[in-house]
Amino acid sequence: MSTKTQHYDVIRRPIITEKATMASENNAVVFEVAIDSTKPEIKEAVESLFNVKVKAVNTTIAKGKVKRFRGVLGKRRDVKKAYVTLEEGNTIDVTTGL
Repeated sequence: MSTKTQHYDVIRRPIITEKATMASENNAVVFEVAIDSTKPEIKEAVESLFNVKVKAVNTTIAKGKVKRFRGVLGKRRDVKKAYVTLEEGNTIDVTTGL
């Protein structure tokens, strides 16, 4: 398996919400990442896929909500988000895709 494939396994998709848009004003981008990924793995993946320099990586795990599916209780999956702060002068346009 190539390293590029591994980077795509670490970074699942960009998160485009109001909060993520507010973070982008401070030179940060928000990604959904694999639940078992580490901060150094996330930094390496973002730097190689987008050709930017990463200043810092902050992560958070959002626990899945308990919801009803056709009357039966079920649980949504847990989601790990990475707030990636970029060095000055680096940008990622998440609206265009890869």
